[in-house]
Amino acid sequence: MSLLKRSAVVAGAAGLLILAIAGPASAHVTVNPNTATAGGYAKVSFRVPNESDSASTTKLEVNLPADQPIASVSVKPVPGWTAVAEKSKLATPIKSHDTEITEAVLKITWTAAKGSEIKPGEFQEFDVSMGALPASGQIVFKTLQTYSDGNVVRWIDEPTTDGSEPDSPAPVLKIVPAADSSAAPSAGAAAPVAEAADDSSGGGSGLGLAGLIAGLIALVLAGLAYAKASRKPEQAATVTEKTTAS
Repeated sequence: MSLLKRSAVVAGAAGLLILAIAGPASAHVTVNPNTATAGGYAKVSFRVPNESDSASTTKLEVNLPADQPIASVSVKPVPGWTAVAEKSKLATPIKSHDTEITEAVLKITWTAAKGSEIKPGEFQEFDVSMGALPASGQIVFKTLQTYSDGNVVRWIDEPTTDGSEPDSPAPVLKIVPAADSSAAPSAGAAAPVAEAADDSSGGGSGLGLAGLIAGLIALVLAGLAYAKASRKPEQAATVTEKTTAS
């Protein structure tokens, strides 16, 4: 084997090894979308991939931070799974629509019925509606994923300050400012342009039809002129024959 081929084989093997190592580490529980508007309501999905080659995921526990309580939390039913939203007393009550809230959902647990587990090579999504969201910052959902073989993966590591990904990152929902309402008129200003474009398109169609009709008329007139010109030599020949005969 040449040196070039040998180098290619080694490089390929190294690439496969890197993918084999990096693949499972990147398949963690995530929240999607991972951003939401400050002070608003959002529907998020906790996406749970199964990382085991032999066991299935049977339970998922998502913890909501007690220091960022959310007044309204509701779950969407998932066929074959039972969801339980556990409320706890708040150390400091919060207000929602002028109502004082003394307890809030701080943990949601989904448990699979037999035959509905997340099997190897599969994933499942669990939808949650929540609000009102904090005015800024982020929400870290520390999550536990339980497998049929008893193994529990703790996705609880908070984001690092240097931007690197921790070993077992928790799902994170980033809170972004609401869109500036002053930008709305610019969208409306674009409407007349679109209408003008539509009008010009309609005018172009009308002009095209008029041109087609004019062309047809010109063709008919040209045909009549050609027919009239063709008859003149015949008439001249007829007159000549009559003169010679006389």
